[in-house]
Amino acid sequence: MTGPGRRTLPGPWGAALYPYVTTHVRTAPLRDAFRHRGYLWLVDLDRMPPVPRWLRPLARFRPGEAIRRELADFLAGQGTDLAGGSVLMLTQARVLGHVFNPLTVYWCRDAAGRPLCTVAEVHNTYGGRHRYLLRPGPDGVAGARKEFYVSPFFPVAGRYRMRLPEPGDRLDLTVRLELDGGSPFTATLRGRALPAGAAVLLRAALRHPLPTLAVSAHIRYRGIRLWLRGLPVHPRPAGPRGPSGCPLPSPSDTPHEESTA
Repeated sequence: MTGPGRRTLPGPWGAALYPYVTTHVRTAPLRDAFRHRGYLWLVDLDRMPPVPRWLRPLARFRPGEAIRRELADFLAGQGTDLAGGSVLMLTQARVLGHVFNPLTVYWCRDAAGRPLCTVAEVHNTYGGRHRYLLRPGPDGVAGARKEFYVSPFFPVAGRYRMRLPEPGDRLDLTVRLELDGGSPFTATLRGRALPAGAAVLLRAALRHPLPTLAVSAHIRYRGIRLWLRGLPVHPRPAGPRGPSGCPLPSPSDTPHEESTA
């Protein structure tokens, strides 16, 4: 699918890798912070990277057509038409049979290449997924009511304030939880783009072996630390989910680990 305003991603595979640093800061009811390093993919759903067979254990995705179809169905249910438009997706790939995607972001453009919307897709350990449809204001910030159980240490309450600009040479995202008049949790994601290709992927994989497993293990470790420090656990709410909650696969299949963000 082509369009006059379509962005072309760099490199031999038409995709970008972003080695990143993510920082999670919790300020209430107790203070805790950590950093983690890894790498993410930015791909065009209509032009998924042609990863050679011998490298696919290090980078496997669901077909872009299937991801796009599910996203278009979700947007249609929210009154937004993706027909003829393009989508860039920031995500983890499946590596050696494992994937964990706490957050996948989709930047959607219409057929003329104009920004249409942003979708933030959150996963939890129970095989659930929730999408937030965002329409950023002039300052690039969008808000959304928290509707999905992610961390056992926060209730399903409050609002997210998200700054998710479409990445270019740099990746610079911020998600802040606003609750009870404060901001008890902030996550940032910073990185710099590299053109995706065999050499770049191999270097990233050597620098960050088993990246998705490392994310899962680190999050679990931090969760145990918080629990041992006496942070109360909020039980997972029962009952039906909103229209954007759905137990369906992630872009690289469904994860089975929990995020404490």
